[in-house]
Amino acid sequence: MRLLLLRHAKSDWSAHTGDHERPLSARGRKAVPRMASRMRREGYRPAYVLCSTAQRAKETAALLMPLLEFTDGIRYDRALYLAEWPQLLAEIHSVVQDMSPLLLVGHNPGMEQLAMALALQPQSPGERARAESLADKFPTAALAVLDFAMAQWSAIKPGSGRLVDYIRPKDLGAGGGDE
Repeated sequence: MRLLLLRHAKSDWSAHTGDHERPLSARGRKAVPRMASRMRREGYRPAYVLCSTAQRAKETAALLMPLLEFTDGIRYDRALYLAEWPQLLAEIHSVVQDMSPLLLVGHNPGMEQLAMALALQPQSPGERARAESLADKFPTAALAVLDFAMAQWSAIKPGSGRLVDYIRPKDLGAGGGDE
């Protein structure tokens, strides 16, 4: 099974709204198509999406989904808003079907902590480099890709996945994250 962890794109801090209602910035809106292009090229097309109800997360998903030609299920869940990693893992466990890849669109620090908690100790130099980069920073619009040998989402647990990819906006040749 494959889990795609996407942090929402850069938000507009100048917007005079509450945190939950804060929209994407122009920079954030530019980063999403670049990430979508890379996700398509790598075959990272979700079968199901869990998304925070925060405006910036919903906008990220709304921009991303058509570019990935995604027309299937999406669940917006208030419990994902600023959730810590154990809550994020519980939400993943609640996906009863074996839909894979599963895309989670959410927030830091929970997304970074979840990726680090789920990943096995890196075995190869490439895995170590990805893990070190992820531990250094999980910027906005970044994507962590984890693979699991389990057949059900309810079976994944800390240390049970392989961090097979980690993509930041700056890896795509242009800004967009909060580098």
